[in-house]
Amino acid sequence: MPKLADKLAGMSDNPQPSVDYASLVRQIRQWGRELGFSAVGITDTDLAEAETDFLNWLGRGMHGDMDYMQRHGRKRSRPAQLVSGTTRIISVRMDYRPPGAHNSEDILGNSAKAFISRYALGRDYHKTLRSRLQKLATRIEQAVGKFGYRAFTDSAPVLEKPLAEKAGLGWIGKHSNVIHRNEGSWFFLGELFTDLPLPIDPPSARHCGSCDACMRACPTGAIVEPYTVDARLCISYLTIELRTSIPEKLRPLLGNRIYGCDDCQLVCPWNRFASDAACEDFGVRNGLDDVDLLDLFRWSENDFDLKLRGSPIRRIGHECWLRNIAVALGNGAGGAQVVDALQEKMKHSSAMVREHAQWALTRLSEKLP
Repeated sequence: MPKLADKLAGMSDNPQPSVDYASLVRQIRQWGRELGFSAVGITDTDLAEAETDFLNWLGRGMHGDMDYMQRHGRKRSRPAQLVSGTTRIISVRMDYRPPGAHNSEDILGNSAKAFISRYALGRDYHKTLRSRLQKLATRIEQAVGKFGYRAFTDSAPVLEKPLAEKAGLGWIGKHSNVIHRNEGSWFFLGELFTDLPLPIDPPSARHCGSCDACMRACPTGAIVEPYTVDARLCISYLTIELRTSIPEKLRPLLGNRIYGCDDCQLVCPWNRFASDAACEDFGVRNGLDDVDLLDLFRWSENDFDLKLRGSPIRRIGHECWLRNIAVALGNGAGGAQVVDALQEKMKHSSAMVREHAQWALTRLSEKLP
């Protein structure tokens, strides 16, 4: 990831006045489609309302241990402070639901299987989106000459979702994900910060209405009020962001979810319109859409590193991987092989792994008649 102190690439103090920016925007949308983006929108840098909401969320401590959420002050909500000279943000989305993936509900209903969030079944999206955003910037540069830009994909202090909503790519739903009425919510977001004075798009209106399906479906009640997720309760946070022990009272609620949670999206009625990913990078790798927990629990650290090379899962590390799987095994039906595997992990060098393995063994013993 480039250093935050870096300037916009090729920053120009005075973008070319002869450019027909309305025509350029039409070209940008076309180039975006050719590069695999399902939509491209443009907005300005005013995030005052989102900033208030974000600071209130931080003030309530709902970011948990994600200290990076407050590390950069207001740069997250003030793009021109993050990258000097920014006047417009080109926001893009790219569908990621892997085609042909095993049915999520079937996996969630089988306690011997491992459920992994659909976004993580393929290649790390950061690399894919950044590469295509760079290609989009190159095409713009070929059309208008040098201009200032910087590409982001969930890789810096950027309020991606409010920017996408302002750019007309969808609205922020009650589960805090961005939804489009014709495309659902199974997509990634990316941005090009730029100094080009492009015409902006109207923001998206919100269409959740009285629906609260996502709130009712959340296994841990993490959607504490409409449009507000307490990360400390969210399974995605607990299995991905948290690097310490998972709170014991929440462990039984994780079920067999070992990396992320899609429940709020699975029940969202707008996702009946969602499309599968067209990008082959997001196809299923290593059979992770339908795999036994025990098989994954037996991976050595070397197996983990090799099999998940190029995967977003790799960043949690082998220790947290084993922690998560131990909890899932404790939530399952048990059996001699499961007990043997958990007892073997009681010899692990990590105290956290041993703790979660012991919890799972105790929980399984409590289920015995």
